[in-house]
Amino acid sequence: MTVLTPTPARTDRREPAPTTSRAWALAGVVAGVAGIGTIVTSGMVDAVYREDLWGDPQAIAEAVADKAPVIAVFHVVSLIGAVAMVVFAAGLHRRLAAGTPAGSLLPAVASAGLLATAVVTVLGTGLDTEFMFAFAAGEDAIDPSNMAMYNNWIGTIPWCWVLAGLSGVAVWRAARVGAVPTWIGRTGLVLGGLTLLLGISPMQYMAGLTGPVWLLVTALGLVLGDRAFRAGR
Repeated sequence: MTVLTPTPARTDRREPAPTTSRAWALAGVVAGVAGIGTIVTSGMVDAVYREDLWGDPQAIAEAVADKAPVIAVFHVVSLIGAVAMVVFAAGLHRRLAAGTPAGSLLPAVASAGLLATAVVTVLGTGLDTEFMFAFAAGEDAIDPSNMAMYNNWIGTIPWCWVLAGLSGVAVWRAARVGAVPTWIGRTGLVLGGLTLLLGISPMQYMAGLTGPVWLLVTALGLVLGDRAFRAGR
């Protein structure tokens, strides 16, 4: 009688070596530069905020229509930034997870804040196509009061970077346990903390001035100043 011996279970549980690619961090640089570009181009469409046009919806509508090329640039730059921010958020989650204790919420919080900011950025561009096609159809196709509302929309929503500030604070906390270089953590505390506080306050749109700068500095730091981590992998 032949006795069949069960095949031993595979015990080789080695995991593939983690990647050292910096593409995700470079995506963060793109997102930071694009975020600054979003704020700049958004601020250039300012008809609804001009004192000389207050109370004159028709004049506001004409002034906004004159900014059609700027609005097109705003739209493209903003969405490039949003897409790049999603990639950076995923890479940042992996990077922090490699250096924080198992079960830490910090990687998830850091990435979630950036993912939410990317969504807000997309929403900030959500009316662009509607109005750009209306520009092409002529002024009579646009209700002047709707044009004023649209100017308010792109002058406010893309500036809501409060949740990126939360990401910055999470990176600072991760630096406290050695997950990232100390100076990157301090950048998260200063710029990220300021972004968070401004975003929570009634001056919430001021967060759009500090949030993209935090993102750009942090991403550059992870591209250029994270050699010790990559060497250790």
